[in-house]
Amino acid sequence: MMMIAPVGGAKHRLLPSCSIIALLAALALPILAEAAGTRAGSTISNTASASFDTGGGTTTVDSNRVDLLVDEVLDVTVDSSNPADVPTTPGATGQVLTFSVTNNGNGVEAFGLTTIANAGGDNYDPVVTQTYLDNGDGIFDASADTLYTPGANDPSLDPDQSITVFVLATTPGTVVDGNRGIVSLVAAARTGTGDPGRSFAGQGEGGGDAVVGSTGADGTDAGAFVVSAATVTLVKSAVVTNSLGTADPIPGASITYTIVATVAGSGSVSGLAITDNIPADTSYAPGSITLGGSGLSDAADADAGDYNGSRINVMLGTVAGGQTRTVTFRTQID
Repeated sequence: MMMIAPVGGAKHRLLPSCSIIALLAALALPILAEAAGTRAGSTISNTASASFDTGGGTTTVDSNRVDLLVDEVLDVTVDSSNPADVPTTPGATGQVLTFSVTNNGNGVEAFGLTTIANAGGDNYDPVVTQTYLDNGDGIFDASADTLYTPGANDPSLDPDQSITVFVLATTPGTVVDGNRGIVSLVAAARTGTGDPGRSFAGQGEGGGDAVVGSTGADGTDAGAFVVSAATVTLVKSAVVTNSLGTADPIPGASITYTIVATVAGSGSVSGLAITDNIPADTSYAPGSITLGGSGLSDAADADAGDYNGSRINVMLGTVAGGQTRTVTFRTQID
Protein backbone atom coordinates (compact mmCIF):
# COMPACT_ATOMS: atom_id res chain seq x y z
CA MET A 1 0.00 0.00 0.00
CA MET A 2 1.33 3.45 -0.89
CA MET A 3 1.53 6.21 1.70
CA ILE A 4 1.71 9.97 1.28
CA ALA A 5 4.03 11.59 3.79
CA PRO A 6 4.99 15.27 4.04
CA VAL A 7 8.71 15.86 3.92
CA GLY A 8 10.09 19.38 4.05
CA GLY A 9 6.77 20.86 3.07
CA ALA A 10 6.40 18.64 -0.02
CA LYS A 11 4.54 15.41 -0.50
CA HIS A 12 6.57 12.37 -1.60
CA ARG A 13 5.19 9.04 -2.69
CA LEU A 14 6.81 6.23 -0.72
CA LEU A 15 7.28 2.87 -2.40
CA PRO A 16 6.82 -0.37 -0.48
CA SER A 17 10.03 -2.06 0.56
CA CYS A 18 9.91 -4.62 -2.24
CA SER A 19 9.64 -1.84 -4.85
CA ILE A 20 12.59 0.00 -3.29
CA ILE A 21 14.70 -3.14 -3.50
CA ALA A 22 13.74 -3.63 -7.13
CA LEU A 23 14.54 0.00 -7.93
CA LEU A 24 17.97 -0.20 -6.30
CA ALA A 25 18.71 -3.41 -8.19
CA ALA A 26 17.75 -1.76 -11.45
CA LEU A 27 19.97 1.24 -10.74
CA ALA A 28 22.90 -1.07 -10.07
CA LEU A 29 22.63 -2.70 -13.49
CA PRO A 30 24.65 -1.29 -16.40
CA ILE A 31 22.64 0.57 -18.99
CA LEU A 32 23.00 -1.25 -22.29
CA ALA A 33 22.28 0.54 -25.54
CA GLU A 34 22.74 -0.44 -29.15
CA ALA A 35 24.31 2.46 -31.02
CA ALA A 36 22.91 1.11 -34.28
CA GLY A 37 19.29 1.24 -33.10
CA THR A 38 16.51 -1.06 -34.27
CA ARG A 39 17.74 -3.75 -36.64
CA ALA A 40 17.16 -3.11 -40.31
CA GLY A 41 14.38 -5.30 -41.71
CA SER A 42 12.40 -5.26 -38.46
CA THR A 43 8.69 -4.57 -38.76
CA ILE A 44 7.03 -1.98 -36.53
CA SER A 45 3.33 -2.74 -36.22
CA ASN A 46 0.56 -0.70 -34.62
CA THR A 47 -3.21 -1.03 -34.33
CA ALA A 48 -5.50 1.57 -32.81
CA SER A 49 -8.80 0.81 -31.04
CA ALA A 50 -11.87 2.77 -30.12
CA SER A 51 -14.59 2.00 -27.57
CA PHE A 52 -18.05 3.48 -27.45
CA ASP A 53 -21.50 2.91 -26.00
CA THR A 54 -24.65 3.22 -28.08
CA GLY A 55 -26.89 2.25 -25.21
CA GLY A 56 -26.48 -1.46 -25.43
CA GLY A 57 -23.11 -1.67 -23.70
CA THR A 58 -19.54 -0.88 -24.56
CA THR A 59 -18.35 -1.78 -28.02
CA THR A 60 -14.72 -1.85 -29.13
CA VAL A 61 -13.50 -1.64 -32.71
CA ASP A 62 -9.96 -1.95 -34.03
CA SER A 63 -8.36 -0.01 -36.83
CA ASN A 64 -6.38 -1.55 -39.62
CA ARG A 65 -2.83 -2.51 -38.67
CA VAL A 66 -0.05 -0.25 -39.90
CA ASP A 67 3.24 -2.02 -40.61
CA LEU A 68 6.52 -0.14 -41.15
CA LEU A 69 9.67 -1.87 -42.38
CA VAL A 70 12.76 -0.39 -40.72
CA ASP A 71 15.25 0.82 -43.31
CA GLU A 72 18.99 0.23 -43.07
CA VAL A 73 21.18 3.17 -42.08
CA LEU A 74 24.63 3.14 -43.69
CA ASP A 75 27.18 4.48 -41.20
CA VAL A 76 30.82 3.64 -40.51
CA THR A 77 33.74 5.04 -38.53
CA VAL A 78 37.46 4.44 -38.84
CA ASP A 79 39.79 5.06 -35.90
CA SER A 80 43.56 4.88 -35.67
CA SER A 81 44.60 2.43 -32.96
CA ASN A 82 48.14 3.77 -32.69
CA PRO A 83 48.55 5.78 -29.48
CA ALA A 84 51.37 7.77 -31.07
CA ASP A 85 53.39 8.00 -34.28
CA VAL A 86 54.95 4.63 -35.13
CA PRO A 87 58.77 4.74 -35.24
CA THR A 88 60.44 3.67 -38.47
CA THR A 89 63.89 3.87 -40.05
CA PRO A 90 65.12 4.78 -43.53
CA GLY A 91 64.47 1.93 -45.97
CA ALA A 92 62.47 -0.13 -43.47
CA THR A 93 59.87 -2.54 -44.89
CA GLY A 94 56.75 -4.07 -43.38
CA GLN A 95 56.06 -1.15 -41.06
CA VAL A 96 52.59 -1.49 -39.49
CA LEU A 97 49.81 0.99 -38.77
CA THR A 98 46.72 -0.30 -36.95
CA PHE A 99 43.13 0.86 -37.47
CA SER A 100 39.66 -0.09 -36.26
CA VAL A 101 36.65 -0.11 -38.60
CA THR A 102 33.20 -0.07 -36.95
CA ASN A 103 29.79 -0.57 -38.56
CA ASN A 104 27.64 2.11 -36.91
CA GLY A 105 24.65 1.22 -39.05
CA ASN A 106 21.75 -1.03 -38.11
CA GLY A 107 22.25 -3.77 -40.68
CA VAL A 108 24.91 -6.14 -41.94
CA GLU A 109 27.14 -4.26 -44.34
CA ALA A 110 30.33 -4.92 -46.30
CA PHE A 111 32.95 -2.21 -46.48
CA GLY A 112 35.58 -1.58 -49.12
CA LEU A 113 38.97 -0.44 -47.84
CA THR A 114 41.42 1.94 -49.49
CA THR A 115 44.50 3.82 -48.31
CA ILE A 116 45.78 7.33 -48.99
CA ALA A 117 49.49 8.07 -48.51
CA ASN A 118 50.00 11.24 -50.55
CA ALA A 119 47.49 13.67 -49.06
CA GLY A 120 50.17 16.05 -47.83
CA GLY A 121 50.77 17.60 -44.46
CA ASP A 122 53.80 15.44 -43.79
CA ASN A 123 57.45 15.09 -44.87
CA TYR A 124 57.31 11.99 -47.07
CA ASP A 125 54.89 9.48 -48.60
CA PRO A 126 55.05 5.97 -47.13
CA VAL A 127 54.68 3.27 -49.79
CA VAL A 128 51.68 1.13 -48.80
CA THR A 129 52.35 -2.48 -49.76
CA GLN A 130 49.62 -4.60 -48.14
CA THR A 131 46.51 -4.48 -45.97
CA TYR A 132 45.54 -7.28 -43.59
CA LEU A 133 42.31 -8.14 -41.75
CA ASP A 134 42.92 -9.17 -38.15
CA ASN A 135 42.00 -12.68 -37.01
CA GLY A 136 40.57 -11.27 -33.79
CA ASP A 137 43.57 -11.15 -31.46
CA GLY A 138 44.57 -7.57 -32.30
CA ILE A 139 48.18 -8.57 -33.04
CA PHE A 140 49.60 -8.46 -36.55
CA ASP A 141 50.76 -11.84 -37.80
CA ALA A 142 50.99 -12.29 -41.56
CA SER A 143 50.69 -16.05 -41.19
CA ALA A 144 47.46 -15.85 -39.16
CA ASP A 145 45.75 -12.69 -40.44
CA THR A 146 44.03 -12.40 -43.82
CA LEU A 147 45.54 -10.48 -46.70
CA TYR A 148 42.92 -8.03 -47.93
CA THR A 149 41.99 -7.98 -51.60
CA PRO A 150 39.55 -5.17 -52.53
CA GLY A 151 36.24 -6.54 -53.78
CA ALA A 152 37.18 -10.12 -52.96
CA ASN A 153 37.07 -10.23 -49.16
CA ASP A 154 35.64 -6.91 -48.06
CA PRO A 155 34.90 -7.19 -44.34
CA SER A 156 31.18 -7.74 -43.66
CA LEU A 157 30.20 -6.42 -40.25
CA ASP A 158 27.11 -6.78 -38.09
CA PRO A 159 25.67 -3.64 -36.48
CA ASP A 160 28.10 -2.22 -33.91
CA GLN A 161 30.75 -4.79 -34.90
CA SER A 162 34.38 -3.70 -35.37
CA ILE A 163 37.35 -5.22 -37.12
CA THR A 164 41.04 -4.41 -36.75
CA VAL A 165 42.86 -3.59 -39.97
CA PHE A 166 46.65 -3.54 -40.40
CA VAL A 167 48.25 -1.36 -43.09
CA LEU A 168 51.83 -2.24 -44.06
CA ALA A 169 54.19 0.26 -45.65
CA THR A 170 57.78 0.75 -46.73
CA THR A 171 59.78 3.80 -45.64
CA PRO A 172 61.86 5.37 -48.43
CA GLY A 173 65.60 5.27 -47.90
CA THR A 174 65.91 9.01 -48.50
CA VAL A 175 64.10 10.10 -45.32
CA VAL A 176 65.92 11.71 -42.43
CA ASP A 177 65.50 11.72 -38.69
CA GLY A 178 62.24 13.26 -37.50
CA ASN A 179 60.42 13.03 -40.85
CA ARG A 180 56.72 12.07 -40.59
CA GLY A 181 54.74 10.07 -43.13
CA ILE A 182 50.94 9.91 -42.91
CA VAL A 183 48.70 7.08 -44.15
CA SER A 184 44.89 7.27 -44.05
CA LEU A 185 42.54 4.28 -44.14
CA VAL A 186 39.15 4.79 -45.78
CA ALA A 187 36.20 2.41 -45.31
CA ALA A 188 33.14 2.83 -47.56
CA ALA A 189 29.84 0.95 -47.49
CA ARG A 190 29.57 -1.29 -50.54
CA THR A 191 25.85 -0.55 -50.84
CA GLY A 192 26.68 3.08 -51.50
CA THR A 193 27.88 6.38 -50.07
CA GLY A 194 26.88 10.01 -50.44
CA ASP A 195 25.25 12.88 -48.64
CA PRO A 196 23.32 11.99 -45.49
CA GLY A 197 19.77 11.03 -46.41
CA ARG A 198 20.59 9.60 -49.82
CA SER A 199 18.50 6.47 -50.32
CA PHE A 200 19.15 3.24 -52.19
CA ALA A 201 15.73 1.71 -52.85
CA GLY A 202 15.28 -1.89 -51.77
CA GLN A 203 18.96 -2.41 -51.02
CA GLY A 204 18.73 -2.43 -47.23
CA GLU A 205 18.88 -5.52 -45.08
CA GLY A 206 15.46 -7.20 -44.97
CA GLY A 207 14.28 -5.63 -48.21
CA GLY A 208 13.85 -2.04 -47.09
CA ASP A 209 15.75 0.93 -48.37
CA ALA A 210 19.36 1.68 -47.45
CA VAL A 211 19.75 5.27 -46.27
CA VAL A 212 23.10 7.07 -45.95
CA GLY A 213 23.68 8.15 -42.36
CA SER A 214 25.53 11.08 -40.84
CA THR A 215 29.00 9.75 -41.75
CA GLY A 216 28.20 9.68 -45.46
CA ALA A 217 28.61 5.87 -45.27
CA ASP A 218 32.36 6.27 -45.49
CA GLY A 219 34.84 6.90 -42.70
CA THR A 220 38.52 7.76 -42.57
CA ASP A 221 41.28 8.27 -40.06
CA ALA A 222 45.03 8.73 -40.30
CA GLY A 223 48.04 7.14 -38.69
CA ALA A 224 51.63 8.31 -39.01
CA PHE A 225 55.16 6.99 -39.05
CA VAL A 226 58.03 9.02 -37.62
CA VAL A 227 61.58 8.39 -38.74
CA SER A 228 63.88 7.50 -35.87
CA ALA A 229 67.30 7.59 -37.50
CA ALA A 230 70.85 8.17 -36.38
CA THR A 231 74.04 9.47 -38.01
CA VAL A 232 77.64 8.94 -36.95
CA THR A 233 80.43 11.47 -37.14
CA LEU A 234 84.06 10.60 -36.43
CA VAL A 235 86.66 13.15 -35.33
CA LYS A 236 90.32 12.19 -34.95
CA SER A 237 93.06 14.24 -33.30
CA ALA A 238 96.70 13.65 -32.36
CA VAL A 239 98.94 14.92 -29.56
CA VAL A 240 102.74 14.59 -29.91
CA THR A 241 105.21 14.46 -27.03
CA ASN A 242 108.97 13.91 -27.19
CA SER A 243 112.00 13.66 -24.96
CA LEU A 244 112.80 17.32 -25.59
CA GLY A 245 109.58 18.40 -23.95
CA THR A 246 108.18 19.83 -27.17
CA ALA A 247 105.35 18.82 -29.46
CA ASP A 248 107.58 18.26 -32.47
CA PRO A 249 107.03 14.95 -34.35
CA ILE A 250 110.67 13.81 -34.35
CA PRO A 251 111.95 10.22 -34.37
CA GLY A 252 111.24 8.62 -31.04
CA ALA A 253 108.30 10.94 -30.33
CA SER A 254 105.06 9.48 -29.00
CA ILE A 255 101.75 10.16 -30.77
CA THR A 256 98.50 9.77 -28.86
CA TYR A 257 95.57 9.47 -31.23
CA THR A 258 92.05 10.29 -29.97
CA ILE A 259 89.00 9.23 -31.98
CA VAL A 260 85.57 10.51 -30.93
CA ALA A 261 82.46 8.87 -32.42
CA THR A 262 79.30 10.95 -32.01
CA VAL A 263 75.86 9.51 -32.72
CA ALA A 264 73.14 12.06 -33.51
CA GLY A 265 69.42 11.65 -34.06
CA SER A 266 66.51 10.06 -32.24
CA GLY A 267 67.40 6.51 -33.30
CA SER A 268 70.42 4.32 -32.66
CA VAL A 269 73.10 2.50 -34.60
CA SER A 270 74.14 -1.08 -34.08
CA GLY A 271 77.41 -2.86 -34.72
CA LEU A 272 79.38 0.37 -34.47
CA ALA A 273 83.13 -0.30 -34.62
CA ILE A 274 86.21 1.92 -34.88
CA THR A 275 89.16 0.64 -36.88
CA ASP A 276 92.43 2.51 -37.44
CA ASN A 277 95.53 1.32 -39.27
CA ILE A 278 98.87 2.02 -37.63
CA PRO A 279 100.55 4.74 -39.74
CA ALA A 280 103.68 3.91 -41.72
CA ASP A 281 106.96 4.85 -40.06
CA THR A 282 105.43 4.39 -36.63
CA SER A 283 105.16 1.47 -34.22
CA TYR A 284 102.16 0.63 -32.08
CA ALA A 285 102.61 1.06 -28.33
CA PRO A 286 101.47 -2.27 -26.85
CA GLY A 287 98.54 -2.13 -24.45
CA SER A 288 97.72 1.50 -25.26
CA ILE A 289 94.11 1.10 -26.48
CA THR A 290 91.48 2.75 -24.27
CA LEU A 291 87.70 3.11 -24.51
CA GLY A 292 86.14 5.87 -22.46
CA GLY A 293 89.36 6.11 -20.46
CA SER A 294 89.46 2.39 -19.57
CA GLY A 295 92.26 0.23 -20.90
CA LEU A 296 91.62 -2.62 -23.34
CA SER A 297 93.80 -5.60 -24.07
CA ASP A 298 95.47 -6.13 -27.41
CA ALA A 299 94.19 -9.70 -27.69
CA ALA A 300 90.95 -10.59 -29.46
CA ASP A 301 89.21 -11.62 -26.25
CA ALA A 302 86.18 -10.69 -24.16
CA ASP A 303 86.78 -6.94 -24.10
CA ALA A 304 85.91 -4.57 -26.93
CA GLY A 305 89.39 -3.91 -28.37
CA ASP A 306 92.19 -5.73 -30.14
CA TYR A 307 95.39 -5.13 -32.12
CA ASN A 308 96.20 -7.58 -34.91
CA GLY A 309 99.68 -6.37 -35.86
CA SER A 310 98.63 -3.71 -38.33
CA ARG A 311 95.56 -1.98 -36.96
CA ILE A 312 93.55 -1.38 -33.80
CA ASN A 313 89.86 -2.26 -33.62
CA VAL A 314 87.27 -1.33 -30.97
CA MET A 315 83.72 -2.74 -31.04
CA LEU A 316 81.22 -0.19 -29.71
CA GLY A 317 78.03 -2.18 -30.34
CA THR A 318 74.68 -0.39 -30.21
CA VAL A 319 74.85 3.32 -29.49
CA ALA A 320 71.82 5.59 -29.18
CA GLY A 321 71.55 9.08 -30.60
CA GLY A 322 72.97 11.78 -28.36
CA GLN A 323 75.85 9.62 -27.11
CA THR A 324 79.60 9.66 -27.81
CA ARG A 325 82.35 7.06 -27.57
CA THR A 326 86.03 7.96 -27.23
CA VAL A 327 88.90 5.67 -28.24
CA THR A 328 92.62 6.39 -27.82
CA PHE A 329 95.84 4.56 -28.68
CA ARG A 330 99.54 5.45 -28.99
CA THR A 331 102.28 4.97 -31.54
CA GLN A 332 105.94 5.91 -31.61
CA ILE A 333 107.68 7.52 -34.59
CA ASP A 334 110.41 5.25 -35.88
